Amino acid sequence: MKYGIRTPSLKKSLSARTAGRAKRAVKKAFIPGYGRKGMGWLTNPRKAAYNKIYHKTSVSLFKMFK
Repeated sequence: MKYGIRTPSLKKSLSARTAGRAKRAVKKAFIPGYGRKGMGWLTNPRKAAYNKIYHKTSVSLFKMFK
């Protein structure tokens, strides 16, 4: 588990803003309930628990300077 500052990745950031956005839009149009808050706990509880702990224990480099 990562604690502290997350390592910034320009490649992943760019991917999330372009290709990822298009894929999410398509999935949201066809899958009912996709992208709604709390759905991760239904589909994959282990991953949802990991992500919750990760986001509480690590800090984004960009948010530190905001």
